[in-house]
Amino acid sequence: MIPFIDLALQQKRIRPQLEAALLRVLDHGGYIMGPEVYELEKQLSSFCGALHTLTCANGTDAPAMILMAKNVGPGDAVFVPSFTFAATAEVVAWMGATVMFIDVRPDTFNMDPNSLEKGIQKAKKLGLRPCGIIPVDLYGQAADYDEISAIAQKEALWVIADAAQSFGGTYKGRKIGTLAETTVTSFYPAKPLGCYGDAGAIFTQNSDLLPILQSIRVHGQGTDKYDNVRIGMNGRCDTMQAAVLLEKLTLFPEEITLRQKVADRYTEGLGDVIVTPIVEKNCQSVWAQYTIKVDPEKRKEIMDELKEEGIPTMIHYALPLHHQQAYNYYPCATDTLPVCEGLASCVLSLPMHAYLEADVQDRIIKSLCDTVTRLGAKKVA
Repeated sequence: MIPFIDLALQQKRIRPQLEAALLRVLDHGGYIMGPEVYELEKQLSSFCGALHTLTCANGTDAPAMILMAKNVGPGDAVFVPSFTFAATAEVVAWMGATVMFIDVRPDTFNMDPNSLEKGIQKAKKLGLRPCGIIPVDLYGQAADYDEISAIAQKEALWVIADAAQSFGGTYKGRKIGTLAETTVTSFYPAKPLGCYGDAGAIFTQNSDLLPILQSIRVHGQGTDKYDNVRIGMNGRCDTMQAAVLLEKLTLFPEEITLRQKVADRYTEGLGDVIVTPIVEKNCQSVWAQYTIKVDPEKRKEIMDELKEEGIPTMIHYALPLHHQQAYNYYPCATDTLPVCEGLASCVLSLPMHAYLEADVQDRIIKSLCDTVTRLGAKKVA
């Protein structure tokens, strides 16, 4: 079976460096918020150009900390795309605020600014206070931050860029991490830059927000952890994960280039038979997923036949959030979110990582093309 994501090949490249880094942590014993954590924050800021970087325990705590810092609560409306992983909406619900689900664009799969504007007006009609927007950079490509930021400025809303899948990419020449007042990311192992457990980070251009986030990260501490000046959480990053990320960060620029080569090869080989991903002009995706669109009536058959040939596939995501049991009572921008619903029925993700060998990729391309042709699957719009 071909691995969907092959972390072992990457680890093999830097195994000695990883072992040395972990041994340094064992030697100094600073397992929580040790020196590697602060060095990682410094290097992440240098990498993406953010004014400040704050690491945290995982990619879900990151937006939650920002919402806490902004005192988001009941009566507030936060605008979130429905076609994404649950964590983006989950943190809004934690605060007791209202998630307003927004439709996405059919080409990039990212938040649709037109649907966003409708969602803002609907929130006002419902008597809610629109306060913020959390666009998601799905599959590795940035959302349209120029359009979204213009709407946010007009409506006096803040923006949190959810870059859990896109950190390392660029948007119109600007690096992700600097496109909004705050940006969050995840270092879950399967991410383009991942550790060997859970960790996350917040990037911010707001120096006034930084000390509040630092306090929230450690139970709302003031002068020390026994002086609690606000409600906080245990959001600290552990040192072992920071040590791993420091070593992986050295490979990251090269791996972004390698992932692009894999994506280009897929697009060249599949474009005549399958709807392949679209990346906006002047943008760079980091290809957290390579996600195609296939005939909804044939998707299961395609997946089953590829599995028989040892080729794994995944669906990201099979059910939009506004149809999920936990979230289906939250309002949507419009009565239906047709693009989210349509994409959920036809998307299919292929194996993607920086070390996907050309011959393996050719096997995937051939098998997929042959399967689609044999099944008579339509090329969807």
